[in-house]
Amino acid sequence: MPKSKHSEKISRARLSRIVKSFSGRRLGVLGDWMLDRYVWGKATRLSPEAAVPVVDFEKEELVLGGAGNVAANLVAFGAGVLPFGAAGKDDAADSLRKKVRDWEMPEKGIVEDSARRTTIKTRIIARHQQIVRVDRETRAPLRPEMEELLIRRTMAVLPTLHALVLSDYDKGVVTDDVAVRVLGACAKLGIKSFVKPKWSMLATYPGATVIVLNRGEASFLVSRALDDDASVEQAAAQLLEKFKCPAVVITRGEKGMSVLEQDAAKAVHISATSQEPPVGRLGQRAQHPSSGRQVFDVTGAGDTVLATLALAVSAGASLREAAVLANAAAGVVVGKLGTATVSPAELLAALREIA
Repeated sequence: MPKSKHSEKISRARLSRIVKSFSGRRLGVLGDWMLDRYVWGKATRLSPEAAVPVVDFEKEELVLGGAGNVAANLVAFGAGVLPFGAAGKDDAADSLRKKVRDWEMPEKGIVEDSARRTTIKTRIIARHQQIVRVDRETRAPLRPEMEELLIRRTMAVLPTLHALVLSDYDKGVVTDDVAVRVLGACAKLGIKSFVKPKWSMLATYPGATVIVLNRGEASFLVSRALDDDASVEQAAAQLLEKFKCPAVVITRGEKGMSVLEQDAAKAVHISATSQEPPVGRLGQRAQHPSSGRQVFDVTGAGDTVLATLALAVSAGASLREAAVLANAAAGVVVGKLGTATVSPAELLAALREIA
């Protein structure tokens, strides 16, 4: 009996060819663009005012977060990216736009809304551990005129895209109208769309090609714990029906990820990789692997998975092939402290270890 497409082993050569095809793909990233601010310091004493550490400031770094981190991952892989989202008219917006330019992306698609506050998440870190996170953001829906402007700017370039990523962090940018109109247009144009949904029972994202969510989000949406392959597969089937999309991908942290497609008899479960090098500076591996300690930092790993899935499929991969690549990319990025990206060389090196 011939093997099914879900039981056949994917060759490393095939995966490597896909990675080498990443360059030159053109993707849009629509959603909640934000800044991640990292404040680094040393904590050697407790405050006399409360039982909290005193952090002596050393440095501060800003990186793109949310949908911006998805875009940064795509650019790091060699793709061309068109950003679409909203920012306020404040200092954080200026910093966000500078970061967009630093990644060589156009900023026209980031509409300016003076009534909003640009989302910025500040993490204070000492000894490679996060002490606290402070969020400044607006969660209200976009005003109708800003919503219409965002839709128009996105729709104008859809025919030029190989794929669209919609990253919804529930900050009000991805309204129902934005999702319905943009994803509907993608479906009509034959453009594959990859969606990270908000934590809401109401959002359905009609027209989406693939819904990508983590185990916690999936558990919330199906109202039960997901403790093993069987429960995850049942949840994926339920989510396929809820979202009425061709495929669902559920990331499962240390247990890898599961993929269920409409035409498949069962889900494909992909084991996590073990890429845990010592950490260095933000987004980088340590220079001396023999020194320092190992960590498993999941910050932004879901963004890396979302970016890799979309890019790989746009480069000709099947969803299962894309999931293997995304799983490998996540294994690289969790070995880096903070919001980080993966290079093609790093992904190819990871494939040599697992494939």
